[in-house]
Amino acid sequence: MVGRDGVKLGKELHRAAREAVGVHADCAPRALRILLLNERCHAHPLSGGAESHLFEIFSRLAARGVSVELLCSGFAGSAPRDLHRGVTITRLGTRLSFYAKVAGEVRRRVAAGELDLIVEAHNKVPFLTPLYAGRVPVLVIHHHLHGLTAFRQVSPWIAAASVALERTIPWVYRRVPFLTISKSSKSDLIRRGVPEESIDVVPCGLDHDVHRAAPTAGRARLVVSLGRLEPYKRIDLLLRCWPAVLAQVPDAQLAIVGRGQEERRLRELAEKLGIADSVTLTGFVSEPEKVAWLQRAALMVQCSTREGWCLGVTEGNATGTPVVATDVPGLTDSVQDGVTGILVRKPAPGPLAAAIAKLLLDEETRVRLAQRALSWSTHFDWEESASAVLRAARRATSPAAEPAAEPAAEVASARRRAAPQHSSVRPAPAPAHAHLVRPAAPVDAGVV
Repeated sequence: MVGRDGVKLGKELHRAAREAVGVHADCAPRALRILLLNERCHAHPLSGGAESHLFEIFSRLAARGVSVELLCSGFAGSAPRDLHRGVTITRLGTRLSFYAKVAGEVRRRVAAGELDLIVEAHNKVPFLTPLYAGRVPVLVIHHHLHGLTAFRQVSPWIAAASVALERTIPWVYRRVPFLTISKSSKSDLIRRGVPEESIDVVPCGLDHDVHRAAPTAGRARLVVSLGRLEPYKRIDLLLRCWPAVLAQVPDAQLAIVGRGQEERRLRELAEKLGIADSVTLTGFVSEPEKVAWLQRAALMVQCSTREGWCLGVTEGNATGTPVVATDVPGLTDSVQDGVTGILVRKPAPGPLAAAIAKLLLDEETRVRLAQRALSWSTHFDWEESASAVLRAARRATSPAAEPAAEPAAEVASARRRAAPQHSSVRPAPAPAHAHLVRPAAPVDAGVV
């Protein structure tokens, strides 16, 4: 018989062996098999912040031993299968046929016993997997839904179908846990009928090794808009306000960084307004090029009609760039009005131009906001966000699982402690939604 000392020694040796091969406490104890559903992958010509968010999270889960496969639509020139940052990518049909094929493919995987968890990304239309997933649990990662703004994005019949599908969410997903990225998105789900106790907020993260700070003072009068060029982003509003900005700041320059369906229309509008000489549309840029634009910019502008959060805001903040944004859901979470930027209450050319010109002409205020934006950005870390998603996946698949340790949270805390403090600047407060993120223990306290 093995005595207590022997049992204790065995546990110590087991723990040491796990640490020696790099198995951390918050790694999956076995190869959890996740099927992720999203219309687009990272390489899709229309990919945006939602796709960046998903790959930042799930590539980190793959690195921790989780088996992750993304089921998405194909596009011209795409391969049927691919591998990116540890995530297997399976492309199924085209943008429209993809949705018709998803249910059959999921049923096949379920019948074959290939899945432990299905994760739906909600940023276009819901996949309704609870209706055909059988006994495989479902977890929703909610970025934002378009609602009636879909009629600005796509043809009326597609928009009408999208709105109709969104209205089924409270019924179809009534027993499904939701993770969302902001307090605004959580409020939107509650308004749509999703039970509040089913929703947790897991904030977006940042890769601080990529998005590095640059000196905040003395930047050229360059304004950057970053993101996919889609109607709901309202880049046209930014262009329409630009003549008024130039009237006050003649040497101002505007860079619209990104690609999308609106690019041609925006180029034509810049020509029509007579501002083409001061406006650059970059098209697609690499990650280093994107960061370089942000590091050079005096400020960033976001004019969306709504967002889930807007990754570009915190990426800009991490480089020392404050933000002028419309006062809409999502942007009210990522931009702290008067602290890390300015929220414009009325989405019209006049008020937007006034806010932009104010910061371009008031260097002291702009630098103060930039330094607070740097402080605010230290609250976000992808490793911490990935740990929260992994805990939610465990709860969804094994409600009685033991609570996991949170080394990633310690990393983020250490980063915040090490962040440079500006003695003349009040540090930006922690995220207002931080209290909504469920702690690691107890994991059986309720649904996600």
